[in-house]
Amino acid sequence: MICMNERTKSTLVELRSVAWFQNAGKHDVQQVAVLASWADAFESISSDQWRDFQHEATNSLTMQLFQTNKLRYNRWNDVLAEIRPVVIDLVREKIAAAGVMVYPKDFPISVEWDIMMLLMEAEYSDVCPPKCFAALGFYYVRGHFPCGWEGDYPQGRLIVF
Repeated sequence: MICMNERTKSTLVELRSVAWFQNAGKHDVQQVAVLASWADAFESISSDQWRDFQHEATNSLTMQLFQTNKLRYNRWNDVLAEIRPVVIDLVREKIAAAGVMVYPKDFPISVEWDIMMLLMEAEYSDVCPPKCFAALGFYYVRGHFPCGWEGDYPQGRLIVF
């Protein structure tokens, strides 16, 4: 078993300490587009553009890790295997606490991906500065749901609910 580093553990503590989605739809954030409804957010996460964004950001992280520290890169799957069950439980808990009762299967999958990659960025932050998923984490902590991207990544802007 691989133990998570302190930054990863502290990121988890912060994620557990806040109410996710409590500010969904509120226009209390800058530099992003804010959607008006869960229906719009669910439609947005189902788009190819959002999935492409998530995959491009993940690929960027893994490529940078491969280039900077091959030994740590080779342990990626082991670290992910440790983080995944923690994330799945946390996401289920936070969705239930938010009272979101009816949602498409893409919703928890998208959130799980974001949070797993946020924690992977934290885990490797000593060799790869956190970027995209740390930015998404900011909006989860602020009570929003990052759910889309306008424009061609990395140009453009994030869409949240």
